[in-house]
Amino acid sequence: MYMAYGWPQVIPLEAGSCPSSQRIVYLKLAGRQLLVVSPSHLELWGSSQQRVRLGKYMRDEKSVREEGENLQAVWSPDSKLIAVLTSSFFLHIYKIKFMDKRIKTGERQPSELSFATISLLLSEQVPFAGEDLSVSNFVRDSKTMLLGLSDGCLYSISWKGEFGGAFSIGSHPSDSNNDRLLPYTLGNGIVSGVASATLASDVKISTKSAIVQLELCTRSKLLFVLNSDGQLVVCSVNKKGLKYTESIKAEKKLGSDAVCASVASEQQILAVGTRKGLVELYDLSQSMSLLRTVSLHDWGYSADYTGPVNSIAWTPDNSAFAVGWKLRGLAVWSVSGCRLMSTVRQIGLSSASSPKINQDCKYEPLMNGTSAIQWDEYGYKLFATEEASCDRILAFSFGKCCLNRGVSGKTYVRQVMYGDDRLLMVQAEDTDELKLLHLKLPVEYQYISIIPFCSFAVSLPEVDLLYVAFLVQVSYITQNWPVQHVAASEDGKYLAVAGLHGLILYDIRFKKWRVFGDVSQEQQIHCKGLLWLGKIVVICNYIETSDTYELLFYPRYHLDQSSLLCRKVLLGKPLVMDVYQDYILVSYLPFIIHIYHAKIFGELTPSSKAELQLSTVRELSIMTAKSHPAAMRFVPDQNPRESDLDNDNLSSDLSDREPSRCLILRGNGELSLLDMVDGRERELTDSVELFWVTCGQSEEKTNLVEEVSWLDYGHRGMQERDDPFMQEDFLQLDPELEFDREVYPLGLLPNVGVVVGVSQRMSFSASAEFPCFEPTPQSQTILHCLLRHLLQRDKNEEALLLAQLSAEKPHFSHCLEWLLFTVFDAEISRPNSNRKQISEPGHLKKLSLLRKACDLIKHFPEYYDVVVNVARKTDARHWADLFSAAGISTTLFEDCFQRRWYRTAACYILVIAKLEGAAVSQYCALRLLQATLDESLYDLAGELVRFLLRSGREIEQAPTESDTLSPKLLGFLIFGSSHKKSPLDKSSSSFKEQSPHIASVKSILESHASYLMSGKELSKLVAFVKGTQFDIVDFLQRERYGCAQLENFAAGLELIGQKLQMSELQNRLDAEFLLAQMCSVKFKEWIVVLATLLQRSEVLYDIFRYDLRLWKAYSMTLQSHSGFAQYHDLLQVLEEKLSAIAREESVRGSIS
Repeated sequence: MYMAYGWPQVIPLEAGSCPSSQRIVYLKLAGRQLLVVSPSHLELWGSSQQRVRLGKYMRDEKSVREEGENLQAVWSPDSKLIAVLTSSFFLHIYKIKFMDKRIKTGERQPSELSFATISLLLSEQVPFAGEDLSVSNFVRDSKTMLLGLSDGCLYSISWKGEFGGAFSIGSHPSDSNNDRLLPYTLGNGIVSGVASATLASDVKISTKSAIVQLELCTRSKLLFVLNSDGQLVVCSVNKKGLKYTESIKAEKKLGSDAVCASVASEQQILAVGTRKGLVELYDLSQSMSLLRTVSLHDWGYSADYTGPVNSIAWTPDNSAFAVGWKLRGLAVWSVSGCRLMSTVRQIGLSSASSPKINQDCKYEPLMNGTSAIQWDEYGYKLFATEEASCDRILAFSFGKCCLNRGVSGKTYVRQVMYGDDRLLMVQAEDTDELKLLHLKLPVEYQYISIIPFCSFAVSLPEVDLLYVAFLVQVSYITQNWPVQHVAASEDGKYLAVAGLHGLILYDIRFKKWRVFGDVSQEQQIHCKGLLWLGKIVVICNYIETSDTYELLFYPRYHLDQSSLLCRKVLLGKPLVMDVYQDYILVSYLPFIIHIYHAKIFGELTPSSKAELQLSTVRELSIMTAKSHPAAMRFVPDQNPRESDLDNDNLSSDLSDREPSRCLILRGNGELSLLDMVDGRERELTDSVELFWVTCGQSEEKTNLVEEVSWLDYGHRGMQERDDPFMQEDFLQLDPELEFDREVYPLGLLPNVGVVVGVSQRMSFSASAEFPCFEPTPQSQTILHCLLRHLLQRDKNEEALLLAQLSAEKPHFSHCLEWLLFTVFDAEISRPNSNRKQISEPGHLKKLSLLRKACDLIKHFPEYYDVVVNVARKTDARHWADLFSAAGISTTLFEDCFQRRWYRTAACYILVIAKLEGAAVSQYCALRLLQATLDESLYDLAGELVRFLLRSGREIEQAPTESDTLSPKLLGFLIFGSSHKKSPLDKSSSSFKEQSPHIASVKSILESHASYLMSGKELSKLVAFVKGTQFDIVDFLQRERYGCAQLENFAAGLELIGQKLQMSELQNRLDAEFLLAQMCSVKFKEWIVVLATLLQRSEVLYDIFRYDLRLWKAYSMTLQSHSGFAQYHDLLQVLEEKLSAIAREESVRGSIS
């Protein structure tokens, strides 16, 4: 798995001698060297940690004018020769010669790079120069180059400059009845049966179709010839090489829309790009069968915007591939179809129409299309060039995940990604958030030096972190670049990191690096794999002098030859390795398995001397025609074997026994289980990309995935598996474990019960030309899947224990809800004949899975919320089935009501109305309304009011039935009224004129309003009015001389001032609301009080200007009370305004 991080780097290129074609001709990496061929010159760059131009060759203007610009190029396998064909059909062969002196990129140690000179060896016009032909790209082996021509022929040229001539592709005789019908995909992973490949016929390939691209797979001895009509011809070649042109025969033909192709030799997969912007993946090992198709269409981009596929490049390990489009953008996909990276900004998922493009947007790399792409030898960098541009190369940085493959150990507790010089570790916080810890390797170190690291939320862009650099003699990451292997210890406390040489350990708790004290010892270690055996780090070391491999065992507290616990010479190069407790598995080619047992004598402490003995306990040699294993993992025995029971040799603890089975993931994605006792191998599934063994992998009691044997991931998504020797239906796919197609799973956090994945995000900065790529962790809980898995196997006690361990974990309530929902949804989706057991007597049936799920969830207080939330998400027609297993709805409501869980109880009202009738729901709602008002839950009370009014109207409009049930439930309600007046009709002044349902609700509301007004709880009154839409105006008009009356102005002002603290904004807003209501009913006493508290002089002025006697009493009251001194400024303002009015009136009187 590959994920982009950081900002793209720019490699500037030399400006040519005015070329007419602004396009990179050829881009190729070999080892740590990058070759760039432009229309008028060649450049050789170092592609390692430092970007250094090693050499160049600039053609002069005369050469370009007479012989043409560079048109096609190819690099020899030994990286010594470069062949270039010009537009005037001159063949140039260049030689690269490296100097002896190494380049010093730092102050202390020289690098492995050397400057080079590029010289022209040969310049000769090809024989077909005058035939008005166009040419394809080159393909080559160590002796011969092939070139495709527009007349449908191939042309052979040797590296010595000898022209072999043109030839046509032959074909093998075949029977037309043997044509294969291959599936054709309609979308990402969707397949339909349509003929897309046929065997080649007896006749030769049509000479009318021009050859536009060649692709050679040396390992499979296949040559792919792409014609201009979109037809891809698969040809076989001679084992001895391309020199034997007569052996090149057409085998199959593919499609009619292809524009480019690329082969993953390790995976035996052919990727074919089409004019429609799609990439089709074919399985070369299965007669060219179509696997799946990937594209950006589901992200809102059609071929009209991206254009046809222009180039495809596989990662070095063939686990992912990059796709460049001719008009816009670059993306990286996994083999299973997960989008790992894209330079095209995502607009919307499943958008049928393509979004509009802002051509002025400078934040998108490769906005004008992608010309060529190449991965470096380790997959840490992806180099890309843009269409119509030859002045720079973009380099995208990628991090890789520890995917439990090959000889690298599993990372079960820690999910780690690693770049060429840094680690990115996913960490679960106490909150629901996942974070990435960016840990940069020490550039320079001294023994047991402390290198601090920084952590930050992944939503922030990557920043340059500060690290303490200790200036000593050797720079580890410079001399041993890049990172090759990473493994986390079983307890998650240490990380082992190895570059090209040596090994360093990182203590996660104390943030310390531990390195070899002796640099000479470090340089003797060529790490090819890492394992953790408890507190011991196991290094698979390659000895270059003797071409042998060995296992080295070091305690994690000391890396030194004096502390070496054991050295074990291996049979040969290990293919895969694994460890479980004290047992180590090593596999060799063709398929030999050795199982070792490690026994430690002494204590593993710095103060004592320990010794480790390694003994071989099992050897297997299996003859098979299947592909080689890519990963093998022990599967601990969860149940005793029959042979152990018969021989009475069962260990008291199954975990102490030697594992007798292992899972095998082969290179072609086939997953199988091997019994290492009898050698029996059972195929489980195919198309698997990675897997995790979960049982027996953690000693902690909080491991939440112990009961599932393993999980695997492929193009079908995530699947949980059980022991196939204990149960036959282990291949059931769980759709709830699927991630989005842009989130790639990294592994498990067993103590949290989630699958952790990572997706790409981009952040933008005005100061940067390109966005910053950010890997963002995502999590998906699997607890509900595990619980359902246990309940299906009648492991109810184990399920309860697992749930109890998970009760404090994030999203526990959500997991229980998903458990009940998925079980209930499956229950109601089955035919009725399969659900008869629900209605059968209890002693005749086995508990249904729905009943078992409900019984499990009842042990937790979340039960009431879970049940009603599931009901709300399903059709009301099926509620009876749900509550037949979950319990009577009124009983559940009463339990919530007694526990004062009013919000949960309110959710049951609709269920009760459906199952028990409207009368019962009205009774429950009225009780709940009174309780919520007492608790000041006014928003919830408002929902209940609306339900009661709506339900009351429905009851009135429905045909009336017998009233015998109503006295028992609603003694205070009288049914059968024909009153249909709206409850908002303000002309009704008597309860007798209203419906009994509406009258009951209004009585409760007015009673509560009177209670609040009597106690002058004005803030609650405002919240009550707003939440329930209570008619406060009508209430104030009727209670003017009742509960709303103010007996004394001074006392009222003091009391209301204490209730409404005007220093708080919300209280001022409440007072403004009440003032507006009082003004509407002209309640003068309240207006004066509230306007005084708010110091609204304009309101008081309007009152006092017509009643000066009231003004004098008001002024005297405020002046006589010391507690009202804060209003003296208000009095002064009013005095000035009223005095001005008095003077005006006196003037008018004197005039009259």
